[in-house]
Amino acid sequence: MVSTWQALRRGESVRERRLLLARAHERFTTEPGDDPELLGRFAAELRPVVFESWLRSRRSTIDPDRVPDRPALGDDELQELRRTHPIARVLPVVQRLLFEEASESGLIIAVGDAAGRLLWVDGDHALRAKAEDMGFRAGMDWSEAAVGTSAPGSALALDHAIQVLGAEHYNRFVHQWSCTAAPVHDPATGSIIGVIDVTGGDSAASPHILPLVEATLAAVEAELKLESLRKLIDEARPKRRSEGAQRPAPAASPRLVVLGRDPALLECGARSLPLSGRHAEILLALAAAPHGLTAAVLAEQVYGDPESEQTLRAEMVRLRKWLEQQGTGVELASRPYRLGARIRIDAEEMLGALGRGAHRLALASYEGPVLPASEAPVALSLRADADATLREAMLQSAAPDLLYDYAQNWAAEDRGPWETLLRLLPPLSPKRARVVARLEALA
Repeated sequence: MVSTWQALRRGESVRERRLLLARAHERFTTEPGDDPELLGRFAAELRPVVFESWLRSRRSTIDPDRVPDRPALGDDELQELRRTHPIARVLPVVQRLLFEEASESGLIIAVGDAAGRLLWVDGDHALRAKAEDMGFRAGMDWSEAAVGTSAPGSALALDHAIQVLGAEHYNRFVHQWSCTAAPVHDPATGSIIGVIDVTGGDSAASPHILPLVEATLAAVEAELKLESLRKLIDEARPKRRSEGAQRPAPAASPRLVVLGRDPALLECGARSLPLSGRHAEILLALAAAPHGLTAAVLAEQVYGDPESEQTLRAEMVRLRKWLEQQGTGVELASRPYRLGARIRIDAEEMLGALGRGAHRLALASYEGPVLPASEAPVALSLRADADATLREAMLQSAAPDLLYDYAQNWAAEDRGPWETLLRLLPPLSPKRARVVARLEALA
């Protein structure tokens, strides 16, 4: 697709282009439309995609001087469509990638359905108020059949992304605006289900906006595909449950929660039982060694001293008694010391998620360093492994929004994530100011 900027003649400014378009629009909407010579001049002055759209608009007898002021949807219809439309399920993706940036950049973001009816309009508040004066608000019809050439309507008519500058719009009331839009497709069927639009001044049709809209579109369609897969999985679950109804479900193994915890927790079914520091360190060491540990090795991992076996044995008696009193079902065996059943460790699960590339899940599960108050070698080792692996994964593979959350919450004093964010964030991202400020403070 040739963008507005690519169509500028050598040495021609956007202002000059706007004036040329305004003169062409005036002639096109007032002079006879069947003169082949005149049509040839318009075809030479306009981008083909715009000229063809103007022809469609005139054939549909659209009035270029009428303000779009007739809502296509009543309030109840609008709310129902917002509730049931497929894009509603993935709207947080659009909000994260476009809405937040638009409010800081003097732009408006609109999301419409396949018929061109606007369902959500957000962004710069002052600009939205002006846009409403020309009928650009939720519930209005902005299809080509209703208003003629516009980015949302023409993107739907052409089934591809398009940028529209100033008087390229067929309606005169929209000539002060520019926009970029792209259609949204159902990943399963390929059919159009909606449109995403960026509207504002000349910057709304600038070169960097189109890749931003297309990247958002790709993220939305990917999320829709995931939603479809989740639905298939959910539909399959009742069948599996009915097939397994005759078999008792296996009980979940106990889980040791040590990330950011002091005291740690032992999760047994629906119960979360606080553990003393020593008991948590002992269980952590044994849970990581399914084949067991000798008294000397366990003492080294817990106390940092293999000569502390006598102290360890007394603590093991207390821990065994506590596990029995609490009805945890966890048994401690001796010679070597070992667990009678597996205990999961939340830090190991987080590391597993990172190994699978599930960075968002891993960061969400990270609540802080392993046993932050502990100086036991077993805690220090797992703490260093978990923190270093998470940092490296965030720097190498995480999306910018995920890396930003990591830097904000867990790496405020670490220059590495902030410097990486400065390279990754788009130029208009409102997060860049925070990143620059943080780097200056660290310097």
